[in-house]
Amino acid sequence: MTRPVLTIVDVQERLFNAMDAERRDEMVANVKILATAARRLDVPVLVTEQYPKGLGRTLPELKALLADATPFEKTAFSCADAEGFVDRLKALGADHVVLTGIEAHVCVLLTALDLLGRGMRVSVVADAVCSRQAANLEIGLAQARQAGATITATETVVFQLLGRADNDAFRELSKLLR
Repeated sequence: MTRPVLTIVDVQERLFNAMDAERRDEMVANVKILATAARRLDVPVLVTEQYPKGLGRTLPELKALLADATPFEKTAFSCADAEGFVDRLKALGADHVVLTGIEAHVCVLLTALDLLGRGMRVSVVADAVCSRQAANLEIGLAQARQAGATITATETVVFQLLGRADNDAFRELSKLLR
């Protein structure tokens, strides 16, 4: 992976509580692992919030890991349509966006499609996204894959970011994956 940016899409209080109860805890645990790894390895993290006035803010447990990331507020479903989002990706020199969050078949998918259409590489972290219904999650992942996104896993992303095992970052981050 070259010049990746981790993007956490709409993991907000009211949205989170509406998600598939069997998946949402694993999803947020994996987003936390990815956020921790990104911070440790100096990978930029972008955060979005869909209509925060109505849907609440980013989950406090995530916000604590992302103190320096000001959320992009949006009413568009695609993050690419949030004011300043694409400009920030360009300013960071990003050529690869790693997507996590809610919902796999709406905001995550539409963001993936828009970014792919702009010529960017996109990975959707399957175990770090969620939808209200399992069927919609699968549809979102399948459509993203058909459009050219890479469907991946939290562990895969962490090990790709690390690149090798002979360093302090590996020893520190591998503990999160046990």
